[in-house]
Amino acid sequence: MRSAYNRFYLAALRVLCGHCEDFQPGLLVWTICLGCLIGTAGCTSPAAKLQAQANQIGLQTLTLSADVFRLTAFYQPGQRPSKRLHVYLEGDGRPWLHGNWPAEDPTTQASLMLPLLALDTGAGLYLGRPCYNGHAKDAGCDSKLWTSARYGEQIVNAMAVALVQFCQRHDIQQLVLIGHSGGGTLALLLAGRLPQTQLIVTLAGNYDIDAWTDHHGYLRLTESINPARQAETGIEEWHFLGADDTTIPPQLILSALQHRLHSHVEVLPSVEHQTGWLEVWSGILKKINQK
Repeated sequence: MRSAYNRFYLAALRVLCGHCEDFQPGLLVWTICLGCLIGTAGCTSPAAKLQAQANQIGLQTLTLSADVFRLTAFYQPGQRPSKRLHVYLEGDGRPWLHGNWPAEDPTTQASLMLPLLALDTGAGLYLGRPCYNGHAKDAGCDSKLWTSARYGEQIVNAMAVALVQFCQRHDIQQLVLIGHSGGGTLALLLAGRLPQTQLIVTLAGNYDIDAWTDHHGYLRLTESINPARQAETGIEEWHFLGADDTTIPPQLILSALQHRLHSHVEVLPSVEHQTGWLEVWSGILKKINQK
């Protein structure tokens, strides 16, 4: 029986760790090692996964400061010098655990915006939010900043300050703000604070946060700013919605978006909230680059 256990543990170790073939520990050590490996594999932090994904793409990692916050950003200078920057804003990640209590780390478990940035040949910046991407324990961070106040003044102001400073350092004169889901909310809220903004692009953007919470029966985000209740900025907006999206159903915001003076809206077939965007992104990106 012990021989069978030994073979099982050795096989498992070899699957988990390709350099362990020549390691011959006793059963107890094997058990401890296997437990550690499984624990490590299962507990890799979302921030570490995001960093690994950015490294694989070849992005530069930056830490931007704004007020009391540190924001993780990933930068792609682009294939040729440019004074125009595409700013990629991720969705809300995982602000709640099982919908009942605030997460300890709200960082996304599966980035959509990094793969989209990887397809962009121009200058691009993935801008993380305060308290996300490994900063949840930083000074000034509190779970309300990724729950009820996730689109609040502190978040929007800090991201605007970080972007202003980045643009000054890199002589950026034009911004295209590209946001998915809650990142689309932030794109709309940031645009009026950044005079370089030329275009707002949202993908399944959470335009009316009150309509969204009411639709799903969630608590309203009482400490957040609702884009639907803000004055228009006069900046051109392109809104893309997924026809099969049940998180931000098109019918929830389509009419309101169509009535905005500078808004262009498209409902894309066979696109859901998280899936289908990679397949249509090259076409959207081509339109952006022609702007």
